[in-house]
Amino acid sequence: MSADRESARERLLALGFAAADTDVLLEHFLDAERRGKPGQGLARVTWLEQRDDLDPRARPAAVIQEETYARWESRGALGYLTLEAIVQAQLASPPRRSRLIVSDASPTGVLGYWVRRLADAGFVAVLTAISPRRLAHPAGGPPLTGTNPIAIAVPSSDGRPVVADVSMAAVTHGDVLRGAAAAADIIPFGDDQAHKSFALAVGLQLFCEALAGPDRAAVMLIARPDGDPVPAFRSLAQGVRLPGDR
Repeated sequence: MSADRESARERLLALGFAAADTDVLLEHFLDAERRGKPGQGLARVTWLEQRDDLDPRARPAAVIQEETYARWESRGALGYLTLEAIVQAQLASPPRRSRLIVSDASPTGVLGYWVRRLADAGFVAVLTAISPRRLAHPAGGPPLTGTNPIAIAVPSSDGRPVVADVSMAAVTHGDVLRGAAAAADIIPFGDDQAHKSFALAVGLQLFCEALAGPDRAAVMLIARPDGDPVPAFRSLAQGVRLPGDR
């Protein structure tokens, strides 16, 4: 992985990204690889090299900053870098109780990566985002929603947060990009129960569009917990692997 890391770093720098931004991107891709999500891993470097709309010097900005609400604009920056800025801002100035943050961040990568960092700092966090419309109704027809993942992170006094991160499709677009799946495989998961994942995809699509806008949208909620349910839940689970565990 060391040689792959250095090669990926050199390629990102060659695209014009600053060293600090390159490190942000690389850490996200490598974390995806470590967690068994190669579609969101180093394969994304090739994907970035193939894009003609990159603006490596673009910088996201907070356009509204209130105690319980914030709005961020990517202003051409990659969604990874926008979410990095959002997470850093929450850690630097956390809410007294809770805060809703909306943005046009895209692409967002592995949503669990972002909320895990907030959970590691002691916060409950939820993040969802819409992607290009690739998901059709289970009965067929045109694509109506994105694969629309959602990630939920709950901190724990034992230092092992639970991080649930689920996309509404049977395979990810990242799997298609790396040649592990076909575009036709991007369908609502659940087989004869696919209407359930499709319903959630529709709900998340409209939720994000209502709060953050169409096409490119991400919505995050961060809150201070009043309880510490994870240790007791782990005990109840009796060693079963929980979401987010390695």
